[in-house]
Amino acid sequence: MLLDANLGMANVDVMLGLQCQYNLSHLLNGERDLDEIIVKGPSDILVVPAASGVQRMVKLSAAEHTGLIHAFSEVSERMNTLIIDTAAGIIDSVISFTRAAHEVIVVVCDEPASIADASALIRVLCKEHDVSRFRVLTNMVESFSQGKKAYEKLLGTVSNALDVTLEYIGFIPFDEHLRKAVQRRRAVVNAFPESASATAFTDLAATVDHWPVVQTSEGRLEFFFERLVKA
Repeated sequence: MLLDANLGMANVDVMLGLQCQYNLSHLLNGERDLDEIIVKGPSDILVVPAASGVQRMVKLSAAEHTGLIHAFSEVSERMNTLIIDTAAGIIDSVISFTRAAHEVIVVVCDEPASIADASALIRVLCKEHDVSRFRVLTNMVESFSQGKKAYEKLLGTVSNALDVTLEYIGFIPFDEHLRKAVQRRRAVVNAFPESASATAFTDLAATVDHWPVVQTSEGRLEFFFERLVKA
């Protein structure tokens, strides 16, 4: 399941060419249940679309918190992974979702502004919320070496000042096929499966699939939302 957590500027449905009649705001308002807002995307991935104007997700009442947790716990048996696509920056919703997740992937480009923003996020999560382990994915780079250099630049900005672990998990190359896939509103792995970016995403998925899985009750989906509420 993919949860579009870019609560102010949701775009997963647009990127994948999905027709979404309802979104997360309808769930929060009690107008629709979770099954009614979930849409099926490419390769049977389940998508929970968000929408502009639902930033109040992190300011819900106790009753709304309970309802949200219950709603997602009912579908927890139908998935093995929940991916949360957050906005960029260090706004409240990004911090809350990140604190609740089991794994944090920081996506960074080989640009000063991107590295500075990623460093700021890591700094806030480490100093204020005791998050100390991050995985780093470099994006829009020309080669493996450029991607590794971008990672090393980020590592250099935080390693001396913070007690954190940054693990490099790979790169997504700059690829014209990816731009074309976005224009066609299709996932690049479906539109151009032999392209460099599609291959990189496939390799990344294989890597992620071998990460350790939390087997305790805390690994279940409803506990993610309980952690989100606490955050």
